[in-house]
Amino acid sequence: MTADARRLVLLRHGRTAWNATGRAQGHADVELDDLGHAQAELAAPWVAAMRPAALWSSDLARARQTAAYVEKETGLTARLDARLREYDVGERTGLTMAEFANRHPEEHAAWLRDRRSEVAGAEETIEVLARILPAYDDVLAGLGPGESAVVVTHGAALKVSVLALLGWPQEQNRSLEGLDNARTAVLEEQAGSWRLVAWNAGPDFASVETAR
Repeated sequence: MTADARRLVLLRHGRTAWNATGRAQGHADVELDDLGHAQAELAAPWVAAMRPAALWSSDLARARQTAAYVEKETGLTARLDARLREYDVGERTGLTMAEFANRHPEEHAAWLRDRRSEVAGAEETIEVLARILPAYDDVLAGLGPGESAVVVTHGAALKVSVLALLGWPQEQNRSLEGLDNARTAVLEEQAGSWRLVAWNAGPDFASVETAR
C-alpha cells in the first residue's frame, strides 16, 4: 500500500437470515443471524489490524451490528449515516428471486438483462451513487495522509460505488463478483485518483461456517 494514500476499507455486513434464504433486503431492517455475528466477530480484528482512524456505518441493523464488533476492537465509535444504505428495492423487498419472477415477470426479465430493478419504489443506480459517493467524500475529508477509515455498508451499493470510484462503467457490474458477507474491498486515494488494493478480502470463516 502507498504510505501517504488515504484508504477506504469497505466492509460488507455479516450474514442475515434473509441472505441465507436469498431474500432481497434493501432498506428492511434485518438483523444478523448467528453466523453473521460470528463472521463480524472474526472480521473485526482483521480490519482493526489496519489501524483505522475512523469508522462509519449504514444505519441499518445488520450494518450497525457488524460495526459494533469493529468498535470493540478499535475503540472507535461508528458514525451512522443513512446515505450508506443498500439499494431500496421497493416492492421486491422480502422476495426470493423465484417469488420476484412469479409476481413481477417483466421486471424480473429486465433485472436479469441489465440488473436494473423497475418495481415500484426501487432505487436506480444513479440515485444510490448520488448519496453514497458524497458520504465517502465526507469520510475522506476527515482523514489525513496515510490514514484509513472502515465503512460498513451493503453488497450491491458497495459494488456499484467501487465501480464509480475507479471510473469503470457500470456495465461491467457483471464482471466483478459481489463481496461475500463480512468481506472487504480496500481502496486507496491519492491526489483524486483511486486504486483497488484488495477485493473480497478478509479472515477465514471456515471454522464458524462448518459449525453451523
